[in-house]
Amino acid sequence: MEKSTNIDFYMDNLGDFGSYQLRQFLLNLMSAFTAGLHMMVLVTVAAVPDYNCLIPESESESNITNWIVAPKFNNDSCQAINSYNKTINCEKWSFNEIYYGSTRATQWNMICDNRWMGSLAQMSYMFGVFTGAVVLGSLADKFGRKKIFCISAVAQLFLSVGVAFLNNYWIFIATTYVYGIFGSSGSYISGFVLTMELVGPSKRSMCGILFQTTFASGIMAVAAWGYFIRDTFLLQIIYGLHSLILIPHFWLIDESPRWLWGQGRKEEAIKIIQKALKTNNSAMPIILEKEQMVSLNNDEPVKENNQNRSYSILDLFKTPNLRNNTINVCLYWFAASFGYYGISLRTGNLRGNPYFMLFVMAAVEIPSYVFVTLSMDRVGRRFLSSLMMIVGGAALLISAFFPPDPLSQSISTGIVFLGKFCIAGAFAIVYNYTVERFPTVVRNTAIGLGSMFARLAGGFTPLVTLLDVYDLRAPAITFALVTLVSGVLITLLPETLNSVMPQTMEDGEEFGKGDTCFTTGCFGRSKKPQPKQKEIPLEEGY
Repeated sequence: MEKSTNIDFYMDNLGDFGSYQLRQFLLNLMSAFTAGLHMMVLVTVAAVPDYNCLIPESESESNITNWIVAPKFNNDSCQAINSYNKTINCEKWSFNEIYYGSTRATQWNMICDNRWMGSLAQMSYMFGVFTGAVVLGSLADKFGRKKIFCISAVAQLFLSVGVAFLNNYWIFIATTYVYGIFGSSGSYISGFVLTMELVGPSKRSMCGILFQTTFASGIMAVAAWGYFIRDTFLLQIIYGLHSLILIPHFWLIDESPRWLWGQGRKEEAIKIIQKALKTNNSAMPIILEKEQMVSLNNDEPVKENNQNRSYSILDLFKTPNLRNNTINVCLYWFAASFGYYGISLRTGNLRGNPYFMLFVMAAVEIPSYVFVTLSMDRVGRRFLSSLMMIVGGAALLISAFFPPDPLSQSISTGIVFLGKFCIAGAFAIVYNYTVERFPTVVRNTAIGLGSMFARLAGGFTPLVTLLDVYDLRAPAITFALVTLVSGVLITLLPETLNSVMPQTMEDGEEFGKGDTCFTTGCFGRSKKPQPKQKEIPLEEGY
């Protein structure tokens, strides 16, 4: 029987979400857990406890053996008044051990004039994630999602455990950078794209949001382990050993059939789909004779060569519609990450148990994701993203202007949680939106580029938090303004709800032309034109 077929024809036969997709999804989901965990390790491992300045009990002694807590100078533990009533810079401190035992901050005195050391440690990890997002994202489009996933899993295991044994600050910084490359980029991004390219349109929203929920559960695990284990060395090793759950994936997960098809490796794609159909107990298996398989792989060689072409980040900027959308989406990634990590990394500034605050700050994401899951397929990606970014940014801005009394600060903390609720939801949507907006041949690259901007924002976040030296409100105001600007610009993006994912660069350029909040309404067109798919004639046997 004659059939006009392409990869979507085979994937449609597979169904949106059968037993095979469920198994692969659950395996890929583990990468989100380890990514969230590794992303926030330094919040506990390098936490800064409350501290007090110590001064010698008597300055006349040649060998100082007794140190006493100095009276604070202007409520500052970095300067003190000595026995001669002179203001001095502190050189020794006592650290409060109510919440923390030994940490990297106490080991290297990352306080006062050395606060930059803690910020640099967090920046080194974030810029490592930044590097991994762009480099590993492109490599996954070139060499395959599974290969990069597995290499990253092994690397993150060895690096996350190995960093515990480092006692030199600068070696620690360099290793943390490499740790970031593999810890929260390679496996996570590849696992997410593998899932999005395997499940059907009706389940993409749910799967994408569950990835973000699992990422949040990794952050909750950081808080839980930190609460029970106060020794930095042991705590880092325990965090690192979580990556063991990704090692069996080499034997358990399959490559993306969409990626294989786009690379011209159609026989391999068909074999994986055949395996999936068998697992799903499909009544419509694909049976191809040897001659048909050869015909499939040799069909239209000119087009095959075009499909085999390797695309780079630059291809996302070569055509006007794709370029405009790429720039806007990158700003979306940057702003969502800026607000998300700006709140998350400043949990130590909130009143109360820091482990509880970190846990709750992550836990508040879960109802956010439930809300997004229930709303995204009803109101669309564009409207919900814009609304949550604007509300989240406004909440952060308002929280910055509350007075310092306990009651006002409690209200401010509640508003910060509302900001986290909204920004986390918007951050979750951008993953789904990017997968649905960009074509298969550069999809992993697009996710990598967006993630690169997100980690760039994460890298700058520790620097922005240092602005509190000049004004305590400055960090929150900065995070809020960037978030608000992006929330407004999102209205210019096309809606992707119920759309067929583009396959080629030509599909990507035509996708959503002329579709903005101001031309089609905030909820998009009632019936969206679908991108045209390239068809391949094939003798199909059943």
